[in-house]
Amino acid sequence: MSKKETLTLTDNRVGKSIECDIYKSNLGSSVVDISALNKELDLFTYDNGFGMSAGCTSEVTYIDGAKGELLYRGYPIEYLAKNYTYNKVCYLILNGELPTKEQEVEFEQSMREENFIHEHIASMITQFPSDAHIMAVISSCVSALSVFHYEHLNTHTQEEFIEVAKKIIAKIPTLVAFSYKNILGRPVVYPDSDKSFAHNFLHMIRSTPNKEAKISELEIKTLDTIFMLHADHEQNASTSTVRLVASTGAHPYAAITAGINALWGKAHGGANESVLAQLQMIGSVDNVEKYIKKAKDKDDPFKLMGFGHRVYKNFDPRANVLRELRDKLQDELGVNSHLIEISNKIEQIALNDEYFIKRNLYPNIDFYSGTLLTALGIPLGMFTPIFVIGRTVGWITHWYEQVRDPKNKIVRPRQRYMGKTKQV
Repeated sequence: MSKKETLTLTDNRVGKSIECDIYKSNLGSSVVDISALNKELDLFTYDNGFGMSAGCTSEVTYIDGAKGELLYRGYPIEYLAKNYTYNKVCYLILNGELPTKEQEVEFEQSMREENFIHEHIASMITQFPSDAHIMAVISSCVSALSVFHYEHLNTHTQEEFIEVAKKIIAKIPTLVAFSYKNILGRPVVYPDSDKSFAHNFLHMIRSTPNKEAKISELEIKTLDTIFMLHADHEQNASTSTVRLVASTGAHPYAAITAGINALWGKAHGGANESVLAQLQMIGSVDNVEKYIKKAKDKDDPFKLMGFGHRVYKNFDPRANVLRELRDKLQDELGVNSHLIEISNKIEQIALNDEYFIKRNLYPNIDFYSGTLLTALGIPLGMFTPIFVIGRTVGWITHWYEQVRDPKNKIVRPRQRYMGKTKQV
């Protein structure tokens, strides 16, 4: 038996020490168990933002920020994006292994059968104001799914989990598309079960009941890849929210709804909207150098959006994939809007500027995804819902991982109290 590894913590106030067990991870940093800290030393850790705390054990996704590496179930994201579709990656994330050909066909078919929503939910969508925020509508609709699919509120086996996962993943694109058409005041286009996941979504938002939109294979591949790149990203804010709700024993629809609302924040799912808004503000290639200079001025509050990342201290691997797709769209479809021209100029300067290089300020996924979605004819207000569609598979997988963990306990962080002391 190997010797247990420990960390000794000493409280210099009283000269008392405790031994904390160290647990190795398959990849990345080991973790230290500080559960005895309060009992033995009357202390809690203070970790604002929980950036240095592991609150769960997971087998889904691994990120190495220093190397710029992202793995789904051990597979590099670049490899998956080049060789597989979003549906196959969904199977991988849900089941832990890539599908055989037979499993792939069965999974694809069952997903296509689940993409219709109850007519009462479709009717409910039409009752929302046309100026309602689409994220509010989607959140409400996902919560309403629990009313129509109450048989899946309690999930105990892997088979039951896969069934509820397929149902949620398949229906959310339809909810998004119907909500979008309601905002436009246009008739909905029902799902086409003969089309792939990404193709079907583009069909529902672009086509009309009497005319099917022309959609190229490259456009389908681009959106499919965007969904894939957003499928999971370790313990980000929305995923952590899903796991927190799961820890209470709440059903998957409640947890996914909470994840959607967490993603709504502009610092999370709304980041690519901020990038595009800034490109629109810059307005012209001729203005780029002026704004680059403002970004480098420590006395100027201007911040260049889409550069740097909380985790990645190297190039965001998802950004590399999207950059290649952007170039293909430009070369093969002739897509070259003024926003892409502005982003190209910013990228060209920043990647060769010592200021950005020294600070590891590389373009992230948000820098490219906004311009790509615009090139696909998807409006700004739909960017975060696109994120929701892609991320649902990650959320539902983390929900199940949390509830089946034998060590699962309700998440209950502590605090540093700085209010008034006892008054009477």
